[in-house]
Amino acid sequence: MNIVILGAAESGVGAALLAHAKGHTVFVSDKSPIQPRYKEKLTAAGIEFEENQHTEARILQADEVVKSPGIPEKAPIVQALRAQNTPIISEIELAGRYTKAKCICITGTNGKTTTTLLTYHLLKEAGLKVGLAGNVGYSLAEQVIDDQHDYYVVELSSFQLDDTHDFQPWVSVLLNITPDHLDRYDYSMEKYAESKLRIMRRQDSNGYFIYNADDENIQRNFKGAFRPVRQLPFSLHHRPDFHLAGYYEEESLVRLDLLPGFYSETEEISTANSPLIGKHNRQNILAAVLCARVAGVGKEQIESALATFRNADHRLQPVGEINGATFINDSKATNVEAAWYALDGITKPIIWIAGGTDKGNDYTSLLPLAQERVKALICLGADNEKLRTAFTGVVPYLVETQSMTDAVERAATLARPGDVVLLSPACASFDLFKNYEDRGRQFAAAVQEMV
Repeated sequence: MNIVILGAAESGVGAALLAHAKGHTVFVSDKSPIQPRYKEKLTAAGIEFEENQHTEARILQADEVVKSPGIPEKAPIVQALRAQNTPIISEIELAGRYTKAKCICITGTNGKTTTTLLTYHLLKEAGLKVGLAGNVGYSLAEQVIDDQHDYYVVELSSFQLDDTHDFQPWVSVLLNITPDHLDRYDYSMEKYAESKLRIMRRQDSNGYFIYNADDENIQRNFKGAFRPVRQLPFSLHHRPDFHLAGYYEEESLVRLDLLPGFYSETEEISTANSPLIGKHNRQNILAAVLCARVAGVGKEQIESALATFRNADHRLQPVGEINGATFINDSKATNVEAAWYALDGITKPIIWIAGGTDKGNDYTSLLPLAQERVKALICLGADNEKLRTAFTGVVPYLVETQSMTDAVERAATLARPGDVVLLSPACASFDLFKNYEDRGRQFAAAVQEMV
C-alpha cells in the first residue's frame, strides 16, 4: 500500500516508521522544517521525505494518508484529499492495527496528562509490562513496531481522536468536556463533545468506559443506554442516581464497586499519601485508580504507588519554601478554568501571581475564590489592565510587574509562614516568555535563588 504521512513530528515519524516496518511504501511530507532528530530517524530507515512544502501531485497518489493531529481539517491539502475520497487516518488508528496489547486511553479537556502519567505509574510500579504513549509526547506507532508491552496507557487529544475509525481501546476514560479548541469544531460544543466521545465509539462488551458522572457535558452527550461497553462512572460524591464504580467516601478515601467479576464486596482505597493538590486532581486520581484496578493492580500496590508519583512539571508543582511559605508552579494553567482549579484546590492563604497574554478571558468565575483566599495578586504581564480592572477591590493588595524575579521577590516579602505563593497565570505566556515551560522554569529558578 502507498501510505503518505502528513506531518513529521513525533506522531508522524512514528507512523512512518511503523508503516515502513510493515512493508508499505511510505512518503512523509511536512509543510514546515523537520527537526534534525526526526530527519535522522527517517533517513536511517530509508524513508523518503520532504519539508517546507506539500507536493500535491505526489500526496494525492496515496492509497491512505496518516494525518498528524496538529494539521486542521481546513488545510488545503486535506481538503484536496477529501475531495477525491482518499482515506485519512490518525497515527493512533494505524498503531491499533498492529498491536495485541490492551490500550488504556485517556481523554478530557483538562487533566489528561496527569491522569495518564498516574495510571502508567500505578501499573508500572505493580510490575506490569506497560508503555506510555500519545499526547504525552511518545509515539504509540513507533512503540508498536517491537510491541514489547502487554498494556499501553495513551493520552488522546480530540485532534488525535478525530481520524480514528476502527481503533478499539480496552479501557477508555473521559474526564470532562469543557469549551476548548472550538475553532476546530465550527464553534460547536456538540461537535467537540462528539470528538471526545469517539474514544469509546468502537468499544464492545469486552471493554470498559470510565467517565466522570459529575460532568454535565458528558451527561448531555453520552447516550449510555445504547452502548454495549461496560460503564464505570465515577464521582466526587455518593450519588443515588448512578451505580457508581468509584466515589469518595471521605476527602481521601475512595470506595470502589466494579460490579461482578472483580470481587464480591465494595473496596476502600486511601489516597491520603498522594502529593496531588485540588478537587480536579481528586477526580484524576479516582479515574487512574479505577484503571489500575481494572488491570488487576491490588489495593496495597495502588496505595503504595500513589505516594511515589511525581507529576509532570508546571502542574501544581511545589518548587521551594521561603520563610515558611510554599511556592507552587502551575504555569501550565494558561486559561481561566485551569486557574480556577488551582485556587479552588489550595485552602491556605494565597499570594497569586497571574497574567500574560489574554485569550479573551472572562475572570468572573474566579472572583469568589479570589475574594475568599487571595491575600495579594501580583500581575505579571506586558499589559495587566484587564486583570487590574477585574480584581481591584476583590483582593486586598494588587501589584504590577514585568519581571519574574521581581514577582517572586515581592511575593516572598508579602507571604507569611503557612501561606502559598501560587503561579497560576490564567493566560498564555508569549508576552514575556517563550512558552509556559519557560515561564515555569524561570519561576522555579527565581525561588531557588532566594532559598
